[in-house]
Amino acid sequence: MPHETFSYFPFPDDSPKTDKFVSTRHQMKFASFAFIFLILCAKFLLTGCANIIPPTGGPKDSLPPVLVSANPDNYSIHFRGNQIILTFDEYLELNNVRQNMVVSPVPRQDPVIESRLKTITVRLKDTLKPNTTYSLNFGKAIRDINEGNILRNFTFVFSTGPYIDSMQFSGRVVIASTGRPDSTLIVMLHTNLDDSAVYKERPRYFTTVDSAGNFRFRYLKEGTYAVYALKDESGQKKYTSKAQLFAFADSPIVVRENYSPVMLYAFQDTSGIKLPKRSVKKPTAPTKEAKEKKEKRLVVGVNLAGGQLDLLDTFKITFQSPIKYFDTTKIRFTDEKFNDLTGYHFVEDTNRKKVTMYYKWKPDTKYALIVGKDFAEDTAGDKLLKIDTLIFQTRKESDYGEVRIRFKNVDLSKNPVLQFVQGDAIKRTYVLGPSKSFYDKLFPPGDYELRILEDRNRNGVWDPGDFFGKRLQPEKVRPIRRKLTVKSNWENEFDITL
Repeated sequence: MPHETFSYFPFPDDSPKTDKFVSTRHQMKFASFAFIFLILCAKFLLTGCANIIPPTGGPKDSLPPVLVSANPDNYSIHFRGNQIILTFDEYLELNNVRQNMVVSPVPRQDPVIESRLKTITVRLKDTLKPNTTYSLNFGKAIRDINEGNILRNFTFVFSTGPYIDSMQFSGRVVIASTGRPDSTLIVMLHTNLDDSAVYKERPRYFTTVDSAGNFRFRYLKEGTYAVYALKDESGQKKYTSKAQLFAFADSPIVVRENYSPVMLYAFQDTSGIKLPKRSVKKPTAPTKEAKEKKEKRLVVGVNLAGGQLDLLDTFKITFQSPIKYFDTTKIRFTDEKFNDLTGYHFVEDTNRKKVTMYYKWKPDTKYALIVGKDFAEDTAGDKLLKIDTLIFQTRKESDYGEVRIRFKNVDLSKNPVLQFVQGDAIKRTYVLGPSKSFYDKLFPPGDYELRILEDRNRNGVWDPGDFFGKRLQPEKVRPIRRKLTVKSNWENEFDITL
């Protein structure tokens, strides 16, 4: 007879042995069955699922590196070494450190900056001056290596003397001809107050401007400084050309506890400067067959858009090559029924590649220009191959908008000139008079920015400054915050408070 083996468990004397044994045996069987069942379920779950979703890595790191330690400490005094070691809490890299980093005062030799893992090492190659506060602003150079989070404007400061200089100085720079900022400019402080220092010497201090044109110097020594701003494409930090964007303060600035922020107006003077000619690839010589097929004819163009002439423009004829002669007797100007018209005249430009026709054009009217084949000849001897007739029409008045602008507090003593700007192009100017208003019945529709030119010499255009000659500031242009949208066939009225 088969028998079973099992472990013996002693029972308390006051318990029925048979019932307890059976109960324990059943519990053991149930536990074994449950264990096997769990194993089968786990195997089914692991092999039967089609998609296994990996665990997420947690929220994305959006924090820049944090300084953990510095040797020597930040804001140290009595500094005598030539090396600085900065340790951060995560792996990092340096991005365009030469362009981003600002060292003040400006050294004769730039320091060597290296990064490895979590550490940045700065080796100073310049001889440090006694009793001087130095600052190393890394700008946007430091960022973590994984997410690229930038540690903006991290600054390490130390002094070779017994204290940290605490003076500050701030201001703003804008482009004089537009009133807009330019974040590529730098601002410089010179302790040498002679005008020649700006092109002979590197500045004592320099800093960059932000996107709004604002700048701020910190950790300055109290004193008197000449203030300049310029576009430093060469990296010399010097004013080397009149064509360079440049600004200067009217007088030296005294940096002390209570100072007034300065406003600088940058300008460039390109008058008399010849721009380099662009290299043009010479065309390959045409073959004999191509020469034989080419017809010698005069190439002519006109300034029409869709066969229409802008009422605010003049009719222009352009030539691909300079012309030897232009014979107005070989031209007929007529209405749409080919009746001859009078009261017009032509004017040639100096390079003999454009002729302008002046006439009092009527809106929404058709005209015809009939030219003989020998009305003009270019320097290559080319003429038209036959008589040509051009029919065109002037635009309607309803294609334009009526514009009226009233200014409530414009200063007429500054000879204000209103500028209408699209993109970077000045589309129209208007001298504001005693009425302090502008009106035009026919104004091209579109979106415009408005500016006010303070026309010092009343010539109607912006004039640059002159630093070395007359020490003259440029004329100022002030942008108006409100933009204009002119709708066609519409009375567009605006009230503007400057």
